[in-house]
Amino acid sequence: MTDFASIADKVRRRERLTDDDGLFLFHYHDLIAIGELAAQVNAAKNGRRVFFNVNRHINHTNICVNRCRFCAFSREASEAGAYTYDLEEIASRAREAAAQGATEIHMVGGLHPDLPFEFYLEMLRTVRAVSPALHIKAFTAVEIDYLASIAGLSIAATLQTLKEAGLGSLPGGGAEIFNPQVRGELCPEKISGERWLAIMAEVHRAGLKSNATMLYGHLESYADRIDHMRRLRELQDQTGGFQVFIPLAFQPENTLLKLTKIGNTGGVDDLKTLAIARLYLDNFDHIKAYWVMVGVKIAQVALAFGVNDLDGTVVEEKIGHDAGADSPQSMTREEIAALIRKAGREPVERDTLYNALRTY
Repeated sequence: MTDFASIADKVRRRERLTDDDGLFLFHYHDLIAIGELAAQVNAAKNGRRVFFNVNRHINHTNICVNRCRFCAFSREASEAGAYTYDLEEIASRAREAAAQGATEIHMVGGLHPDLPFEFYLEMLRTVRAVSPALHIKAFTAVEIDYLASIAGLSIAATLQTLKEAGLGSLPGGGAEIFNPQVRGELCPEKISGERWLAIMAEVHRAGLKSNATMLYGHLESYADRIDHMRRLRELQDQTGGFQVFIPLAFQPENTLLKLTKIGNTGGVDDLKTLAIARLYLDNFDHIKAYWVMVGVKIAQVALAFGVNDLDGTVVEEKIGHDAGADSPQSMTREEIAALIRKAGREPVERDTLYNALRTY
C-alpha cells in the first residue's frame, strides 16, 4: 500500500519512486511534508547552494510554420508583430550581453519558413565572433528536427555542423507534455514526444548537454506529468545528458487555449510540482524554478521545496511574457543573489555547464 510514510522511507533509503508513488504525492494535501522531503534530497545533493547564471535571451524570430494552441509567441509573416532579427541585430544584442558580464546566450525562435540553414550557422558564428567566452545554448529539439529537414542532413550531421559553428548546448523546450492525445490538442503540428526524446538522445550522443522541460497546468492530468517525468528519467539513465529539469507553468493569456477558460497555475501546484520532480527524478542533479514563469516570489519559496536553480538574469524574455507572464523582463545578478540569501541559501553564479564561477 502506498502512503506518505512508505514513500518517505523509500526516499531516505535512496530507493527510486514508482509512478504510483508520484501520483500519490500529487494527490497528497500536506504540501509542507512533501516540500520538507524534497528539501532533504536537495540538501544531500547540493547543500545550501543555489545556482544562477548571467545570461541573455535572444529570440531571433517569432515567425513559425507551426501554430501551437498554447503559444502566444508565434506569428505568420503577414501578421502584426511578426519579426526576424538580422545578423547585425543579433550581434548587437550579443555585444550588450558580453558588456553586462553574461556567460551565456540563450537562443530559440520560431520555425521560419524562409530562412536557409546557412542563416542559423551564421547566427552562431556571429555570436561566437562577438566573444568566444559566450556559451551558446540554442535550438530546441523541435528546431533541430526542422533544421535537419531544411538542410537535408541527418540529426547527427546537423548537430555536428551546428557544433562546428559554435553551438555549445541545448535548452529543453519543445517537450511540452509527452502524452500523444494531450499533445495532439496542444500542438498537433509539432514533433511527437517520442521524436523529441530520440533527438535528445542524439544530442547527448553528440557530446552536447541539454536541459529538460515539462509544460504543465493546461489539459494534462497528474498521470500525464508522471508519465512525462518517467520518460525523461529513463533517457537520463541511458545518456546522463540532461543537466536540469525545468517545469514550465502554462501561461494562458493571448493563446487559443485561453478560450477554454484555463487559468494560471496556483502557487500550491507550482511548489508541489517542483518538489515531486526533485523526489521522482533521482538521476537529475538540478531542479530549476524558472522565475519568469512562476514569478519571483514563488521561485524564492521553491528554494525550500527542493529547488536549487533559479535560471539567470534573462534580459528581454519574449515567449512567456507574450503569453501573459507578469514577472520582470530581467533581474540583475545582485537582485538574484539577494533573493537567494533572503531564503537562507548560498548564491552561486554558474556557467551553462554548472561550473561554479563565484560564490556570494
